[in-house]
Amino acid sequence: MPPEVTSAIPGSASSSTTATVPPEAMAGAPVRPILRTAPETPLVDVMGGSARWEIPVHEHGFVALVDAMPRLVPEGKTADFAIVQAARVSYGDGTKHVNEDRGLVRYLLRHRHTTPLEMVEFKFHISMPIFIARQWIRHRTANVNEYSARYSIVPDRFYRPSVESVRSQSKLNRQGSDGAIEVGTAEQFLELLKDAESHYQKYLSLTEQGVARELARAALPVSLYTQWYWKCDLHNIFHFLSLRMDSHAQLEIQDFARAMYALIKPIVPVSCEAFEDYRLNAMQLTSLEIEAVRSGKPLATENKREHAEWEEKRVRLGLA
Repeated sequence: MPPEVTSAIPGSASSSTTATVPPEAMAGAPVRPILRTAPETPLVDVMGGSARWEIPVHEHGFVALVDAMPRLVPEGKTADFAIVQAARVSYGDGTKHVNEDRGLVRYLLRHRHTTPLEMVEFKFHISMPIFIARQWIRHRTANVNEYSARYSIVPDRFYRPSVESVRSQSKLNRQGSDGAIEVGTAEQFLELLKDAESHYQKYLSLTEQGVARELARAALPVSLYTQWYWKCDLHNIFHFLSLRMDSHAQLEIQDFARAMYALIKPIVPVSCEAFEDYRLNAMQLTSLEIEAVRSGKPLATENKREHAEWEEKRVRLGLA
């Protein structure tokens, strides 16, 4: 029989518990007993005991929060607690002048000390059009597992905007849009999407006739919905949100980003407050822009994009 070790469990009704140690673990140094420490205060679930929080996005999409780390926090605290805990281990005496958790979290974000934010993680289940997923995956800091069209038949779910939300191409930004387009042109685009969707039945028929799913999927449009599990730490989620909630991001991905933000805000409210103050609603000035403020002269560059960006900032600053 394998040997047994006994260890005390502080705060338990019984003074000891017995655990079986596998033989292979005994080949080297003796296995030390597991020391289990009871919490100093009761713990609460940051998701209130729910298995899932979900927000619908568009007709077929959604963003769902399925787990968080830490999931259990001391009663009266939020998951911001894990950030404070990590920061105080890292900085030691250097944080003694900060007399409250909120002040420390705000200090960390204000001065871009972001490592403690990596102690908080969120896992999402997301359904979105493939063309949005391809933008999303550019953020290479998450753990992702996507629905496999090689393994399974893809459901017939497609993104189709309203006539009013079909936008014209921006004249200043090659990868952006700029306002509504003529109604007749918008209707023609929606007909094009409808034609692309019609390939689904042919895709289904050919897979039933034996065409490999991994090849048949090539005929499907990027308006088709995919889904994945996406797990990421708070530091990198904030980076994602700062880009995808920005007014210059594609409107469709903004909708998903805002849903994600609404899901995490009740769990890390202090961090989200600081994120809004120091990043989301803040702006960065270049050295050229700082000099333009100091001198009152035009921006010292001939680059049209830089001038357009500076004009936007001047409006926000009330200088225009």
